[in-house]
Amino acid sequence: MELLRNSIAAMVSLAVAVAAVCARAASSWLRPGFLRLAALLPVVAFLVAAPLAFSSAILRGIAAFFLAWLGVFKVLLLAAGRGPLDPTLPLLPFVFTAALPVKLTTTGATAASKSKSKSTMPLVSCAVKIAAMAAILHAYKYASQLHLYIRLALYGVHIYCFLDLLLPCIAAAGAALGMEMEPQFDRPYMESSLRDFWGPRWNLMVTAILRPSVYDPVRARAGKPTAAMATFLVSGLMHEAMIYYLTLRSPTGEMTAFFVLHSACCVAEAFCARRWAVKGWAPPPRPVATLLVVVFVAGTAFWLFFPPICREGSEEALLEEWAAVAAFFEDAGSKLLWCV
Repeated sequence: MELLRNSIAAMVSLAVAVAAVCARAASSWLRPGFLRLAALLPVVAFLVAAPLAFSSAILRGIAAFFLAWLGVFKVLLLAAGRGPLDPTLPLLPFVFTAALPVKLTTTGATAASKSKSKSTMPLVSCAVKIAAMAAILHAYKYASQLHLYIRLALYGVHIYCFLDLLLPCIAAAGAALGMEMEPQFDRPYMESSLRDFWGPRWNLMVTAILRPSVYDPVRARAGKPTAAMATFLVSGLMHEAMIYYLTLRSPTGEMTAFFVLHSACCVAEAFCARRWAVKGWAPPPRPVATLLVVVFVAGTAFWLFFPPICREGSEEALLEEWAAVAAFFEDAGSKLLWCV
């Protein structure tokens, strides 16, 4: 079974690389516009279908995020002559950027050095996240004995730690190949407002994709509030798609409702901030603001974000897969210690 999974992953990776090369060739020959879009549509269709090759829900979900969401948006932006992909990029950086959730720095050496220092994971932070992941995976063994809200809180921390370890590791691999990447997270637990959390702190690659594809065009025609709400709506719809890939069940609309609710709250928050500034009122102290945001995000996530993942046996299936992941690393660690 493990050999089969490895072979499928290798075949999908090779096919994605070939699709990226074809996208680069087509966009080199064709100007941005309808003809380039028509030439790139087969690549879009492949990226949408590729994650379904995996039987593992975890691998299917990761591949869906990398390919069916970010990859598709990058290719569609490429058709319009925008976004992180550019046919003038060298082949390896183009393929790396198309297939993975990264964005190359585009400024000079000084800015690149600064970006590198920001994106490099401090050893202490890395160790803390690894320890937290290990503790969470161990706690999953007793998931049936834990209160629902405790399990959901663990899932939230798990998602953050997993992404904040995986994405910088990908960036580090790119750096080893001579490519400088922009950071993916900026301490989302230090947010001072809901807008601060979703804007410059949480999953910055998604922000970098949604801004040119949704926010900027809508803002130019309908203003900031409408652009913000449209961006959250698209994010919600894409999360619905991710839930389908993860669980292979039809969307329920809860993910969309989660992001629409947050968009309305962000717009209201911006309105209140402007009114308070006009009246000379001071914003709440940062610790209070951070606590309020954490409580709101957690509460709405427990209500709308996690239920589509957890119902109808999906939670148990995911826990079984993560138990297998934990067992693999425990076995590898024991063998390593034995060799030492």
